[in-house]
Amino acid sequence: MEDAEHRGRQARRVRRVPLPFPLALPHPLGLPSRGARSLLALGAAGLLLAGCASMPDRGEVRRVEASQGVDSQVRVFGVPPADKASPAEIVDGFLEAMTSDDPQLATARKYLTEDAAANWKPSSAVTVLSAGLDRVPVQGEKDPEGPRWKVTGKKLATVDERSAYQPETGGSRYEEYLQLVQVNKQWRIATPPSSLVLSESDFQRIYKPVNKYYFAGSTLVADPVYVRQRSDPDTRMDPTTLTVQSLLAGPSKWLGPVASTAFPTGTELRRGTKSLAYDGQNTLRVPLNDAGQNVAQPQCQKMATQLLYTVRDLTASRLDRVELLHSDGKSTLCWVTASNAASIANRPVPPQHQYYVDKDGRLVRMVLNAGADEQQQEKPEPAPGPLATAAGFKVGSAAVTYDEKRAAVVSEDGHGLHVVTLTTAGPMPQPLLTSRTGKLTAPSWDAQGDLWIADQDPQAQGLWRVPGGTGTPQKVDVAGLDGARISGLKASADGVRIALLTERDGGRKNLYIGRIERPEGKGDTSKVSVRELRPAAPQMTEVTAMSWAPRGRLLVVGRESGGVDQARYLQADGSMVAASLPGATGLSAIAASEDESKPVVASSTEDGIVWLPPGAQWRTAAAGGRAPVYPG
Repeated sequence: MEDAEHRGRQARRVRRVPLPFPLALPHPLGLPSRGARSLLALGAAGLLLAGCASMPDRGEVRRVEASQGVDSQVRVFGVPPADKASPAEIVDGFLEAMTSDDPQLATARKYLTEDAAANWKPSSAVTVLSAGLDRVPVQGEKDPEGPRWKVTGKKLATVDERSAYQPETGGSRYEEYLQLVQVNKQWRIATPPSSLVLSESDFQRIYKPVNKYYFAGSTLVADPVYVRQRSDPDTRMDPTTLTVQSLLAGPSKWLGPVASTAFPTGTELRRGTKSLAYDGQNTLRVPLNDAGQNVAQPQCQKMATQLLYTVRDLTASRLDRVELLHSDGKSTLCWVTASNAASIANRPVPPQHQYYVDKDGRLVRMVLNAGADEQQQEKPEPAPGPLATAAGFKVGSAAVTYDEKRAAVVSEDGHGLHVVTLTTAGPMPQPLLTSRTGKLTAPSWDAQGDLWIADQDPQAQGLWRVPGGTGTPQKVDVAGLDGARISGLKASADGVRIALLTERDGGRKNLYIGRIERPEGKGDTSKVSVRELRPAAPQMTEVTAMSWAPRGRLLVVGRESGGVDQARYLQADGSMVAASLPGATGLSAIAASEDESKPVVASSTEDGIVWLPPGAQWRTAAAGGRAPVYPG
């Protein structure tokens, strides 16, 4: 009976795979049965579908398994309910049909009553589970005789109405009840889930991460969201159009307090727009409704800049120009090219050097050659300025401003923070901040010129900010630390986020992202605070090193439960990115540039300073050395 039930569940979903000939394959809910494998050999999907076994409508807990593996090329289609299907078959069929790619989730709606199907809005939110759902029959409160099913699972994350991903913490559980009723002697669900419910593997198959872009002051900021890999079942919009629609809706709730959009309130795509595509000149034309009209050219160009960066992040193809169109869909409001959008976006300039601390405690730098000679790095040279002539001073860690004119260095004993110029010689300045009994973390600059550092002194631990890198350090209030000590930090280039590596008495390190809130106007700048800490690597049991990476991502060294140390990219919202770096053992520090053409650099306990140029393998850049950094 178990085998028959297993085959019955398998038959309910069919996946389409790119092949030299058309072939419908059964969805692998768990391992394919012998019957399924025979079906593959024969190429006759109908045989298995015709052999669906009946499923009991009472008894112990059953698990509706998730898809195994992630394949974005696979398309999954639900199977409609069979005539006089049992309540259990209706529940399982509906849960599986929610993962399908059919337009408007039409097959899933066939498992619902007419009213429930008309009112169900699954695209308003997504609940992501770490595995499949458990479902068990329970007695109804209002109708004890009517079939009622409790569905549960371990929550991994939620995706809200603005497509923003929010990881769950503390092992929270998903739980909802599905009430069934009879309609014309057929069982149907009257109370569907309030959101789309997907396993992690199904979520990764159906959705893809992308950044929307908004302005924080004059700087463009990445706001990570998730959109469907293919056309949305409800709106029929393609992924590009979905992403643009999400951009027009405004920033995510988390980023909203510090970011703004150039689009006027109420701006939407021209009614009926379902697809946006490039023309032969790599130009994207975007028609807006009447709310997006009548704006000055500078504002209109900022709007186009947001679109260019957003769509370019979504697609692998080149985008050279964005045109905004009037509501007639023909006449041009304004346009930007990639080059003038870069100026409007106010992004950091590409680095000229990569810095690290050599085995003698000196801050040194290497020239980053451009073009085809990128991998042929120059020999390291001492950083210019007071550090080159300061006798007896040894550097523990350092950070360099984006314009590479100043450096913040922490002494080798970890007690003193100094800010020095890299353009002129002179005496070593007095420390701006001193830790009495503890140690200071490595410092970090943001693109606004502010310097960030944390003191690990047990009696005075906390986060400090030096406005403009000069003057009196100001202690920053961090909400949500709950007694944890900051052992490492990195401010983002945009100046609105900060990554905090925290540690408790047990020694375990966790990574969080906080939102930097600055007071408006020219009032008291000492009231800068960090709010709404959220886990940046919830699936890792420990994080040992991290850096900001291109497109608002994080590059993290750490390990998952039961795994080994590895370096991989994470979204700033805490979700995993599939890309991981080639194996490199013993990485104690890592750094990436905002410029994707520059190599990743790391400190290896075995090989010293190592580089990973784009598309290549790790190579030793300098024997010995530690604490590698790019400007920032």
